[in-house]
Amino acid sequence: MKFMTHLHFALLLGFSAATAAAQETAAARINPFIALMESGRPAFGVFSSNVSLRAGANMAGSGLDFVIVDMEHSPYDPTRLESYLVGMTSKADVLKNGLQVRTAPFIRVPAAGREQLQFIIKQVLDLGPLGIVVPHVDTAEDARAMVRASRFPQLKDAPDYEPQGRRGVGYGWAARQWGLSGGDYAKCADVWPLDPQGELVLWVMIESASAVENIRAIAATPGLGGLFIGPSDLAFSLGVPLGDPAVEVAIETIVAAAKEAKVPLGTLCGGAEVEKRLGQGFNFLAVGSDGGVSGGVQEAVKKGRAFKPAK
Repeated sequence: MKFMTHLHFALLLGFSAATAAAQETAAARINPFIALMESGRPAFGVFSSNVSLRAGANMAGSGLDFVIVDMEHSPYDPTRLESYLVGMTSKADVLKNGLQVRTAPFIRVPAAGREQLQFIIKQVLDLGPLGIVVPHVDTAEDARAMVRASRFPQLKDAPDYEPQGRRGVGYGWAARQWGLSGGDYAKCADVWPLDPQGELVLWVMIESASAVENIRAIAATPGLGGLFIGPSDLAFSLGVPLGDPAVEVAIETIVAAAKEAKVPLGTLCGGAEVEKRLGQGFNFLAVGSDGGVSGGVQEAVKKGRAFKPAK
């Protein structure tokens, strides 16, 4: 009986700690990427193509701010993706931090924005990630279609009614992944910063000459939480090798449009470029890939977090 009493006390103590942690972070963001953007701090992450439950668990404990799970250049298998996202849930983290996750899962979908295959975004969002990355968005029309696919239809009197959402309602599993009731998930699962209380982030990838030509209109699309430059595809589209000055000229054009629209900007780069990109005004950087967080990734993040912009 004494053992059972002590066990019961321990369980109550653990539950109380979890409750207190949840209460402390109730007003905090579930999505740590948004918290970083709102505080003016950069975010760092990696691409992941090892889509498995244990890979997700490893990534959740990496200390990175986000991970982009790549379903564009990996087999599109929602079942594997579901396992990966379940693996990212850590009971220890919930006890310590409440509902705010440590590493935000973003999913790069297989369909290009120009294809406007909205059902894929719906399927991915219903698994409970915190963000979507759409490759090959070439026009403002493409970007707007992706925003609409990522949103539930809004109430008629909502100040952010447009762009009107088209996401179908079937959020039971996603709500469970977020640790919310269905009703609370429906309130939170909107695109930030269009909805200031939204916890979903939509990045569109700028990786073609057409996208650069249309960049001001794309960047001004309501509902975008970030522009992500794909440097390799951009170079191919421009007809030049990666590293050619024409690529950097295009990047500068994108940087200027992102600053004008006040939309976060990101790209993929190595450790040697981190300080350069942050100095240009980039807000988030993918600095490697999975297979373990390498010393190079760790050094890139260290440099980035120590960077102080020129006054």
